[in-house]
Amino acid sequence: MNEKSDSPIEFKQNWPFFWISQINAAYTNALERRIKAYGIDIPRWRAMMSLYEDQYLSVSEIAEFSAQKLNTTTKVVQRMMNDGLVSTRVRPQDGRVTEVCLTDKGEKLRKQAFAEAQAIFDTTFDELSETDIQALNSTLSQLHRRLKDQ
Repeated sequence: MNEKSDSPIEFKQNWPFFWISQINAAYTNALERRIKAYGIDIPRWRAMMSLYEDQYLSVSEIAEFSAQKLNTTTKVVQRMMNDGLVSTRVRPQDGRVTEVCLTDKGEKLRKQAFAEAQAIFDTTFDELSETDIQALNSTLSQLHRRLKDQ
């Protein structure tokens, strides 16, 4: 692409990272508006969803899955512990690792927030087929892997 011949608007519209950023921001804003009523912010949401499929994760594993910095995740987990949303234990296989788990209160809140995220998903992707969604996920996963290798 010749930057000198492209206007800034054309450049943005043809730059995939522009759209990825725009989609992420729009999704985050929509979700934040919907889960705020439950007292959940985006960092807590990300931690909760990290613990959805894996009952116990270390703080560093939560940070990785939630795409947050470790120090941010540590603070989030501490706030969630103070609010009774998570509990901790020593990892049975490695006593040096502390694992985090949703409490019943945390799981109930996660389900409520997930219903809001599902509603956003449903209205956003309602015109795409399952095949289209799988292809999108595959492409995004491939791009993510390539970026992590850089």
